[in-house]
Amino acid sequence: MPNKNILLIEPGYKNKYPPLGLMKIAQYHGPRGKNDSVRFVKGETPEVLEQSWDRIYVTSLFSFEWKKISDAIDFALRAANGLSSKVFVGGIAASLMQEDFLAEARWRGVRVIKGLLDKSPAESLQLDEFAEELYSDDCDGTPIEDLIPDYSILDQIEYTYPVNDAYFTYASRGCIRKCKFCGVPKLEGHQRDAASISSVVQGIDALYGPKKDLTLMDNNVVASARYKEIIAEIIDSGFHAGATLERNGHAYKRRVDFNQGVDARILCKDQMYLREMSKTCIDPLRIAFDHAGMKKPYGQAIRYAAEVGLTKLSNYMLYNFHDTPEDLYERMRLNIDLNEELDIRIFSFPMRYQPVTLKDRSHIGEHWNRYYLRSVQLILQATHGIVSGAPDFFKRAFSNSEQEFINLLSMPHHFIFNREWYENYGGRAELDSFKVQYKNLSKNDTNELLEVLSEGPPGSWERSFKSVKNRKVKNVSEHYLPPSHDLLREIWDSMKKEKRFNPDELVAAEERVEDAGLEA
Repeated sequence: MPNKNILLIEPGYKNKYPPLGLMKIAQYHGPRGKNDSVRFVKGETPEVLEQSWDRIYVTSLFSFEWKKISDAIDFALRAANGLSSKVFVGGIAASLMQEDFLAEARWRGVRVIKGLLDKSPAESLQLDEFAEELYSDDCDGTPIEDLIPDYSILDQIEYTYPVNDAYFTYASRGCIRKCKFCGVPKLEGHQRDAASISSVVQGIDALYGPKKDLTLMDNNVVASARYKEIIAEIIDSGFHAGATLERNGHAYKRRVDFNQGVDARILCKDQMYLREMSKTCIDPLRIAFDHAGMKKPYGQAIRYAAEVGLTKLSNYMLYNFHDTPEDLYERMRLNIDLNEELDIRIFSFPMRYQPVTLKDRSHIGEHWNRYYLRSVQLILQATHGIVSGAPDFFKRAFSNSEQEFINLLSMPHHFIFNREWYENYGGRAELDSFKVQYKNLSKNDTNELLEVLSEGPPGSWERSFKSVKNRKVKNVSEHYLPPSHDLLREIWDSMKKEKRFNPDELVAAEERVEDAGLEA
């Protein structure tokens, strides 16, 4: 008989990977642990309000999902009938912003857990033995962080994670770097080894059956002193180059994915790193390219990868930090040049920087403006966040030079979103008129135009432009006003049969980034 009722809540945001922390907590409380009855929900599920719960756990992911995380905590308190001592909140945002969570008066009494549950369960969960809290005497048990995740809870929800048929684990935790844009140093601290990959794989096999893929969530695996041993362990676990999984009479190609990417600054030092990695069924090889200063080590790492036969690559590309739009273009263009030179395939995923403790996506980098950021977002929406490795696709989406890219970012947004219509169909005359007027703007004129466009939402532009005295800016401003619904319908009806770039044909959902900010 189950002992206690445990509710696990993941906020209702979209995410790529299942909540590993909640899966381990489920193992702690479930039939192989405390024998409690465990229920997992995503978002607000009203039916759980009809039941009494002995403890409720809420996870958190990105800080900019503050609203949905807040909704989940409020819902948890409703499920707990206002007894805040029953509610525990953890995860990335809670760890990075613990003080912000604790400062919310309506959440007073909620336990906000910072960091990993790597101590005894009682200590990690801040349980009070004097108050005789549930399992507060569990001071010697296996840390929850070290438990095999409970995959069975994923069957309790309708949401399908793009990556689900995989072993989720770490070979190492933390990182040797102290990058200012990254939350890992605060979350996990210095680099250190994690539990044996083999033991996790074998444990999951025994409880839930074999998984097709191996997803390693390390932040900097190549910095580990045990790197060669880690690769050997991956291979011994059934993930050698060309590995397949036999299931129901079919052979499925297996894949290893270091989903946080690997460090070009280490890879470029010795071909050994990529030679070892090529012995696994890694697909794709993800390498970060966060700023133009990494151009030389990044290029060398790519060349080493090509030399050892790793030709399918994926690239994280941070922007909106200390970079400029020209810097972003230069990095994207380098990948196209490398593709052509080495006959490989690199897909880039530009990722808009947001401070790890910001509660929305409002950050604007020192060399960016709100209008440019929205322009990049619109371009990426058309490609599902992917910068294709094919030169023709790249030139079509991002132009053929840095200056052309800047001009593209400055265009009216409905021109960008409906480029085919304005370049080749009924909108061509308007586009030509805009280009003539825009070309006559001086740098000061352009800055004045962008300042107005960055001040507020499109609905406010008409009013703002009325106060502009600069005749050239006022004339070109007419092109920036949102088109009528009738025109949008005409564009849609004309273009819906046109063949568009379909990234689904090129990059599977499980290979894309966790959050590209395309819907913000």
